[in-house]
Amino acid sequence: MEGKLSSVAKNFTPSPIQELSQLAQRCNAINLAEGFPDFPAPPCIKEAAVSAINNDFNQYRHVQGICDQLALKMKKTHGLDVNPLTDIAICCGQSEAFAAAIFSIINQGDEVLLFDPCYETYEGCITLAGGIPVYVALEPPQWTLDPEKLMRSFTSRTKAIVLNSPHNPTGKVFSRDELEIIAEGCRRWDCVAITDEVYEYITYDNQKHETIAKLPGMQERTIITSSLSKTFSVTGWRIGWAIAPASAASAIQNIHIRITDSAPAPFQEAALTALRSPIEYFETLRGEYELKRDFCMKLLGSVGFRIQFKPQGSLFLFAELPKDCLLSDVEYVEELIQQAGVVVVPGRGFFHGNESCKYQKRYIRVAFCKSGATLNAAAQKFGELINAKACPKILYQRK
Repeated sequence: MEGKLSSVAKNFTPSPIQELSQLAQRCNAINLAEGFPDFPAPPCIKEAAVSAINNDFNQYRHVQGICDQLALKMKKTHGLDVNPLTDIAICCGQSEAFAAAIFSIINQGDEVLLFDPCYETYEGCITLAGGIPVYVALEPPQWTLDPEKLMRSFTSRTKAIVLNSPHNPTGKVFSRDELEIIAEGCRRWDCVAITDEVYEYITYDNQKHETIAKLPGMQERTIITSSLSKTFSVTGWRIGWAIAPASAASAIQNIHIRITDSAPAPFQEAALTALRSPIEYFETLRGEYELKRDFCMKLLGSVGFRIQFKPQGSLFLFAELPKDCLLSDVEYVEELIQQAGVVVVPGRGFFHGNESCKYQKRYIRVAFCKSGATLNAAAQKFGELINAKACPKILYQRK
């Protein structure tokens, strides 16, 4: 059968993030790799899902109320007028919404701009659609956007730009000035902005998420994708959406129907409860995650990691290896698993462009969306390494 595989299938490799999570399960290691919470979802939305199952919401379903709630949210939060009947497609998570958005826009040979480092899924979707990823490097350690570099990346073949803010893996929240620059490029080159806004409610230190769609001339050329997953700690429920001009939303919905037909019916019902959550829920969520972020920054700093950029949003720390550590990111992760039973993600999987070759092996990503018990257990493991009589290679220079 191997000889029958498509060229795309042959070039795709297993996700290192998922592989590391599976390794954590097999080794009973502490999983700080994959960005899923290991604590319970809010009781009210779990109860809503159970009620939907008990009331036999088991068949193909489209819950229009989700679209109505999202339209209200977009108006209240961003001042955008969204038609809930024509401008929203419900999908199986943000991942499918993003893929369907790419498939609805990209033709063979179209170029798509991506900010590097970036989440692994984007490149795969663009490749499947026949598009060409073009990477625009953000400058460490503050992950700064260079306007001139961005503008030089646009060509007559550029069809879209992908914007993930708050950003995975760095935790960067793109500023209004940066959004203005990106929007100017989209308008000048007549490009579509496809956004991933799954961390929209998870920002820190008084940072606020803004969608690029609210800028002049951008709503008609923006596809927003998001989901319940991160905000409500239900990454396995697979309820997401795309918000776009009617023609694009219709195309995304048609692709969704041909691939998966319907998002899970009981969880669509539960989504109504989630989307009606009071503002206090989001404020509490933000505060709890800010404490977890600060805990992990202190922990990693205590073992020599260089954290020159304090995450402004998302659920991740993107930390540079200790200065005197000569291990690569992959070697470090392997040693950490063996010596401490803690799993994190090597940073190189998030880097793609040639510009990043000088530092792409120097970072790891740590997910701090974990329970207090998990984070304390990780801290204990690191403490044991510090107190060990033998100097562990992952803390000190390799001899």
